[in-house]
Amino acid sequence: MKIYKKILGVTLLSCFALSSCDEDKLIELNSNKNASTDIDMSYLLAYGQLRVAGSRFESWRTNLIYSSTMIQHNATLQGYWSGDKYYYNASYSGAYWSTHFSDAIKLLTEVVDKTADDADLANIHSAAQIMRAFDLHRMTDIYGDIPYKQAGRGTIDGDANWFPAYETQEEVYSLLVADIKAARDSFSDSAKNLGEQDVLFQGDLTKWKKFANALLMRVALRMSNVDAATAQAVFTEAATSGAIDSNDADGFLTQVLGTGGDTNYNGTSLAMSSEGGGGGDNNAKVSKTFLDWMNANNDPRKMIIVGGVGNPYNDKSTWITDPELQVGLPNGYTTTTIKNIVPDFVTVDDYSFINPDIINLDDPTPFISYAEVEFMLAEAAVKGWITTDSETHFSNGINAAMNSWAAFGVQTPAQADINAYIEGLGYASADNKLELIGEQYWAATYLNHIESWSNWRRTGYPALTPTSDPNNMTGGTIPRRLRYYENEIGTNPENYKTAIARQGADLMTTRIWWDK
Repeated sequence: MKIYKKILGVTLLSCFALSSCDEDKLIELNSNKNASTDIDMSYLLAYGQLRVAGSRFESWRTNLIYSSTMIQHNATLQGYWSGDKYYYNASYSGAYWSTHFSDAIKLLTEVVDKTADDADLANIHSAAQIMRAFDLHRMTDIYGDIPYKQAGRGTIDGDANWFPAYETQEEVYSLLVADIKAARDSFSDSAKNLGEQDVLFQGDLTKWKKFANALLMRVALRMSNVDAATAQAVFTEAATSGAIDSNDADGFLTQVLGTGGDTNYNGTSLAMSSEGGGGGDNNAKVSKTFLDWMNANNDPRKMIIVGGVGNPYNDKSTWITDPELQVGLPNGYTTTTIKNIVPDFVTVDDYSFINPDIINLDDPTPFISYAEVEFMLAEAAVKGWITTDSETHFSNGINAAMNSWAAFGVQTPAQADINAYIEGLGYASADNKLELIGEQYWAATYLNHIESWSNWRRTGYPALTPTSDPNNMTGGTIPRRLRYYENEIGTNPENYKTAIARQGADLMTTRIWWDK
């Protein structure tokens, strides 16, 4: 190995000195000709699905540190949790970009490209295409304009894709619709069965088609404020084709603590340290905004989401679990500034922590749920896009959201309590139906905080009061996007410059295409 490194070093120095080195020969020199080039596409699909669920690195930074606190699901006094104080942290802001383009997107793109012309692998191709679209949809909603066509193809098709161009978000959305529909319609009972290596749906093609239609509905509503006609057409086609219609068909990735990254990464950042997580007592509490909202509506989910007051590392018998004594932590403060509103502040243990039972390392990772589908249908009915009853969809959504917590191994609310809750909201006679739907969507997507943030930006619901940390970077407004991974400035400069010239400054306050 030492000899090899010396030879390589001399070769590189010679190249630089003569400025005439053959780039292809350098690449060939660094290639292992004995390595296998034949990889099982089913394995890559499975691993790609796990990578979409995420690693601790970007899940902590994007889903928790930024999204969960920006959307005021959670709150924290830790200064490095930038989201509810509107700080800019380059590593945190660029975390999803830096990990998913080089990991999940690369894996899934390889599966898509290498199975495209093989009829026997049509189901692997379609599942990979949908997962690739799912992740790129999340990516564009976080950042705006992104590479789509060339994304993940730098090591597949050669140097033509080493510096991928960014499509406009409007183009990305058009490509998403086309790719998801094509994949959905290409599933085939006569092709190779996905089987157990499909870690999302274990080869159930009906569930895959429902998932694809639910994703199309999400995409359609997201662009409803900028292209209502296309949004309605995409939405109604998908809804008519049949989306997720029960909690049994939820797009929840089951985690089993297996090898290859099969771990719930919300849990790795929030769970008890004895379970392999870290910092649950310090990193986040349930936000005062969210807890106050649940209290105001007598929400029976409260003690599913809340674990109690106290230190979750201590003996459970020391926790204060009386529902009436739960206290939400205000957003936007540090251990110093909290004293401006709580002069006698002593410890963060005086505030309600997240229920440890919903952030275990083997809890599922939610992608998209039946509850979300019903709330989307309720909104579409209010808009006049569909003719079914909005109130029925609204009630179905709440029932689904309450009962979806069974997937996390916790006791769900009694049906009588759910019915009383729905009745108390007064949806039938309400003038603010869209607001009620938006609030319920926000509650139903707790733990899937990136989705909550995206839907809030589109709808404006719930009505959130921005925080006012003196060092905030947004002029005291909730961020509308995250900034690009800073490496793009040096490694893909021309395409980066083109994107920000077109979209607007690379700031957290710049609105993306659909955010009108």
